[in-house]
Amino acid sequence: MSADLALVVPCYNEAARLDPAAFVHFLATHPGVGLVMVDDGSVDGTWELLERIRAAAPAAVAAIRLSPNRGKGEAVRAGIVAAIAENPAVVGFFDADLSTPLRAVDDFLALLRTRPDIEFVLGSRVLLMGRDVKRKAARHYLGRAFATAVSLALDLPVYDTQCGAKMLRVTPATATLFATPFRSRWIFDVELIARYLHLPVAPGEAKRRDRLYELVLPVWHDKPGSKLRWYDFARAMVEVAYIWRERVAYRSRDDAAPAYQKR
Repeated sequence: MSADLALVVPCYNEAARLDPAAFVHFLATHPGVGLVMVDDGSVDGTWELLERIRAAAPAAVAAIRLSPNRGKGEAVRAGIVAAIAENPAVVGFFDADLSTPLRAVDDFLALLRTRPDIEFVLGSRVLLMGRDVKRKAARHYLGRAFATAVSLALDLPVYDTQCGAKMLRVTPATATLFATPFRSRWIFDVELIARYLHLPVAPGEAKRRDRLYELVLPVWHDKPGSKLRWYDFARAMVEVAYIWRERVAYRSRDDAAPAYQKR
């Protein structure tokens, strides 16, 4: 599989929610896009659906089967490592339930084409006039509390880190972000942003934080069947605290580094 964009789709027991026709149609209208479908140890019929998608577009689809289940972060990482080996210009990941519709790919790519200074694009769920964002109230308010904690932990005014739609330009530096396993199973997105902020910057280059962009999604619908539970929020807050401690440690080392190594 070779493509300008390699889009990773992590799947865990998605047989009831996966829409093979949507993926096949998308590929037919986007010849520059390849899919890397990752089955993260599913025990239902997910793998059979992924095989159906691959059979419909074998030149544009790669399927990976992990066993046992490793968590979403590792499923995404395995898919992106495989994708980067094919030398795409951009890699990204979208949730399998398509709460972010595949047509949003065009918005991400348009931004990257018109903003060469941007390297890392985060989908952001913001209910504004003219946006079709449907999200359960409880998850929204928990999400706002979580986002506030993440902003403090990263020292970054980020609104939404947990939207399952993100894209990165592939460079020697960004490829290293996926070289080692993520510590977190669920908030790997935050860990990924933290890793990105810690990448070195050459003299004259923009700071990493200035190459991040939150793209407000025109459509996002909360789909039933989420794997998250209430106690995952408590675990996530513990992991955010770990990331905050790590950032403070990096900041201390960074303050002692030569100016050309500043992030």
